[in-house]
Amino acid sequence: MRITFRGGVHPIEHKDLSCESALRLFDPKGEMVFPLSQHIGKPAKPVVQKGDAVLVGQTIAEADGYVSASVISSCSGTVKAVEKRRLISGAMAECVVIDNDGQFTLAEGVGKETALSSLSEEDILSKIQKAGIVGLGGAGFPAHVKFKPKDPSAIKYVIANGAECEPYLTCNDRLMREAPETIVAGLLIVLRLFPNARGIIAIEKNKPEAIAAMKTAAGATGIEVRPLRTKYPQGGEHNLIQTVTGIDYPVAKLPADVGCVVSNVGTLYAIERAVAHNEPLFTHVLTVSGDAVKNPSNFIVRDGTSFAELIEACGGVKEGKTVEKVLSGGPMMGFAVGSLDVPVQKTTNGILLRAVDKVAKAEARQTACLHCGRCTTVCPAGLIPQLMADAAADGNLERYENKLYGLECVACGSCTYICPAKRPLTQTFKQVKAEIMAKKRAAQAAGGAK
Repeated sequence: MRITFRGGVHPIEHKDLSCESALRLFDPKGEMVFPLSQHIGKPAKPVVQKGDAVLVGQTIAEADGYVSASVISSCSGTVKAVEKRRLISGAMAECVVIDNDGQFTLAEGVGKETALSSLSEEDILSKIQKAGIVGLGGAGFPAHVKFKPKDPSAIKYVIANGAECEPYLTCNDRLMREAPETIVAGLLIVLRLFPNARGIIAIEKNKPEAIAAMKTAAGATGIEVRPLRTKYPQGGEHNLIQTVTGIDYPVAKLPADVGCVVSNVGTLYAIERAVAHNEPLFTHVLTVSGDAVKNPSNFIVRDGTSFAELIEACGGVKEGKTVEKVLSGGPMMGFAVGSLDVPVQKTTNGILLRAVDKVAKAEARQTACLHCGRCTTVCPAGLIPQLMADAAADGNLERYENKLYGLECVACGSCTYICPAKRPLTQTFKQVKAEIMAKKRAAQAAGGAK
């Protein structure tokens, strides 16, 4: 076992703001907005139209292909429209809009117990797929695809990711402290799909209560709870695998290629609810925090809830403070939100209100590269951010992708955090990756049209 992964940084955690806030279910009052694309892959296809009555747990958009995920209503009410709405990214995208009746009436069968012993591996995968479950650690990869590698017998480790290394965010910590048995049960369900795998729950050492709770829940199941050194970005899939298993994880490989499957603890919780209780994914955990919010809180949030309502549920802006920036997610991997009139999506794990826009302050102090090499030292992927930034500035996309392996950047923000010249490295890499991927999609489309 390795002690830790290479690189990484130690940002101030700020988890004390919300870590003692117990999870609470929030029932919104306003209209609910459900984007058709809340996952990696093809957007879901709507199966409702204006005027239709819907219930909680009802499928309102079906997966349109294998790498896609269904969208489930988290409220009862009437479909107001299927139209383009603004998302947290700022883009306009097709959404199902529902007039929430405030009753939250469950669809028939939701919550019905299922005898796990009666389910085959295919039954389990089918339930996960129908439930619309995606990876809740941020990427949103459809879970049923991840759990069906070419050779399930080659998987040696199923790792439950409870690292939650992003500053400010504490919702997964609370989930592990409050529902450890459900997470363990979810991991045991996933382990049934991989006959040769052992289960490991990985948690950073700054969450002692969660570690204790998960160890008690794991009991005699054979699942190991592994405390990890606190360092960002410990929760990155690549880093977690290297630290937990000691496996040398080559660049451009998938976890299954090295015998691993990694799943966020929130995803495992959702899997247990879907498989054992016929409850599809329509809620997940989320933290609202920051120095500008009155009462930092952890929620069980209904997908489709507006940011504005959640902030109001926290008491709004703290007296004497103004909000210079709102982030979706945390300060390292999150991104700025231009409006609070946007919906929570499956992968939204945090809302951060900041009284000071530190990015704007950094931009004012930005200088040319100092060639100090700190960005290379902290990059967990072993990349050379300085040269990647140079290639991006020169428009040399071929060098960026094929010589410098720029697409392996996970946008963790470590290089930007450590850079004394205050260069917007991560933002640059996100833009370049988007440009490269757009060119690839265009080339693929052109090739398919021939």
